[in-house]
Amino acid sequence: MSLFKRNILTALATAALLTIPSPSVARAAGDTSDTSTRKERNHIRAGNKLYEEKRFAEAEVEYRKALEQNAMSEKAMYNLAVSLLRQAGNADPNNENNPIAEAQSILTDLAKTAGDGAISERSFYNLGNMAFNQQQYDQAINMYKGALRKNPDNDKARENLRLAQLKKQEQEQNQDQNKDQNKDQNQDQKDQNKDRQNQNQNKDQNKDQDQNKDKDQNQNQQNQDKQKPQQQPQQQQGGISDANAAKILKTMENEENATRRKVQEMQKKEAQGARRTTGPQW
Repeated sequence: MSLFKRNILTALATAALLTIPSPSVARAAGDTSDTSTRKERNHIRAGNKLYEEKRFAEAEVEYRKALEQNAMSEKAMYNLAVSLLRQAGNADPNNENNPIAEAQSILTDLAKTAGDGAISERSFYNLGNMAFNQQQYDQAINMYKGALRKNPDNDKARENLRLAQLKKQEQEQNQDQNKDQNKDQNQDQKDQNKDRQNQNQNKDQNKDQDQNKDKDQNQNQQNQDKQKPQQQPQQQQGGISDANAAKILKTMENEENATRRKVQEMQKKEAQGARRTTGPQW
């Protein structure tokens, strides 16, 4: 396992629990009674013991009892935040009821306002690890820088800062690649839409051409039909129509038949006269 992974996995443990309450904090809280201070110290010690035994929920209870004795105890607040983080597991950090949300709020306040520089440094460092694990690398970078401002010798914060910067660079490269892919996909979609549009236009053009062709054919047929009646008078003027020709032929045929009958009658009469003339003479 790499040093960085060990740092991330054990960040909460390596940010050691604070075991000695600060007298100055107790005075700042306005509680000077030895009894209150002693109870605060005892609850913190009991919480630390439970924490080392991995009984984090019970440790949380002791730290809260310490805060009841001194609401401004930075050590109790810090240890409470750490115990809450150890109970979070894989819970959703965006859930308001998640222990992470309360822990993050406590650490954020301590990082900005803690009078103890070590508590502020450790709060920044843990906030950096939390942001890193959530892939919020900009936030992680800012938190690690905050820890280094409090303690320039914090080598773990410096190493994690560098790794967070590399992760941010990698994330930005992936985002750029995704943008390019989305851009290519959008362009491909536009090209496909354009092809379909062109195909539809070609279909419409072909349909229009077919319609125009049919229209032209119908128009030509109509023109031909209109021209047929006009040609009949021309035939009547320049020649004989079929009807008149048929009548003429019929008339000629009747005349020929009549002439043929007359000829036949004449031939018959002549034959009868010849028989009478050429007969035997007595």
